[in-house]
Amino acid sequence: MRRKNNDKQSGRVWLTLLSIFCIALIAVSFLKESVISPVRGATGILVTPIQKGMNGIGSWISSLTVNFSDAASLREENAALQEKVDTLTAENSQLVLEKEELSRLRQLLELSEQYSDYEKVGARVISKDSGNWFNRFTIDKGANDGIKVDANVIAGSGLVGIVTEVGPNWATVRSIIDDNSNVSAMVATSSDTCIIAGNLQLIDEGTLSLVKLTDENNKVHVGDKVVTSNISEKYLPGILIGYICELNNDANNLTKSGQITPVVDFRHLQEVLVILELKDYVASPEDANEKDEIINDLNDSKNSGNDTEDESEDPNILTAPRSE
Repeated sequence: MRRKNNDKQSGRVWLTLLSIFCIALIAVSFLKESVISPVRGATGILVTPIQKGMNGIGSWISSLTVNFSDAASLREENAALQEKVDTLTAENSQLVLEKEELSRLRQLLELSEQYSDYEKVGARVISKDSGNWFNRFTIDKGANDGIKVDANVIAGSGLVGIVTEVGPNWATVRSIIDDNSNVSAMVATSSDTCIIAGNLQLIDEGTLSLVKLTDENNKVHVGDKVVTSNISEKYLPGILIGYICELNNDANNLTKSGQITPVVDFRHLQEVLVILELKDYVASPEDANEKDEIINDLNDSKNSGNDTEDESEDPNILTAPRSE
C-alpha cells in the first residue's frame, strides 16, 4: 500500500513540474524577441537532430513501402511478360513448322511440274516400319483417290518407290532403298542400262548399289545422272533416281558396278506424290532373256552373300527379286 501511494505521489509531482514548465514556455513566448532568441536557439539545437532522425526513419519506412509496392508490381509485370514470351515462343515454333512444310510443298510442286505429263495425287506419310529409314511406309491416300498397286511414288527431287498394297483410304509404299527393291535404270547421258539395288546397310552411308552396268564404250563417269529405264516393267521412264558416286569394273570385264547417291532424303519423308498412271509394259523375248540373265547373276551374288533379300513366296528358297 505504501509503495502504491508513493508511486501516485511521484506521478503527481512530475505532472505538476511538467505543467509548470509548459506554462513557463507559454509565458516566455510572449516576451520580446531578444529575450526568447537564446531559448529558441537552445531548443533548435536539441530538437533539430531529433527531427532529422524522425524524418529519416519516416523516409526509410516510406521507401520500404514504395519498394514493396514496386516489387509486387514488377512480379505482376514479369508474370505477364513471361506469359507473352511463352505465347510468342509457341507461335514461333508453329511458324517454323509451317515454313518447313511450305518449303517441302514448294519442292513437291516443282517436282510435279517436272513430270507434268502424269496425273498425280499428293499424300502424307502416316506410318512406317521400325528403323531410321522410310524403306516401307503407309500414306493417307488409297483406292478412293485413284491409287493402284504398282503406282510410282516420287518426292524431293525424284523417285521414292512403288505402291505395293492399296486400301480405300491408305496405301503401302516400298521405297527403292528397301532390301527387296531392284529398279531397272539407265544412265541419262549414255542410255546404258543398269540395276539399282536397295540395301539398308549401304544407305547408312548415303548410297545405293549400282550393278550390271553395260558401258562398252566407257562413256559413263562419276557424277552422271541415273534415271528409271524405258524397259522397266513397273517404273515410268526418265524419273531421276540419283547420281553416280563410285564406279568399278566387274571381274568379267563386261559390266561395271558401283554406287549412286539418291536424290531423295529417305530419313525425313513426310509428303509424297503418287503418279496415278501405271507403266504399260510388254516384254519382248530379248528383254525377257536379258532379265533372266540378270536375275541369275543376282541369285549367284545372293548365294555368295553379297546381294539383297528375296521376295520369293517360299521363304526356304533364296532367289533375288526381279528387277522392276
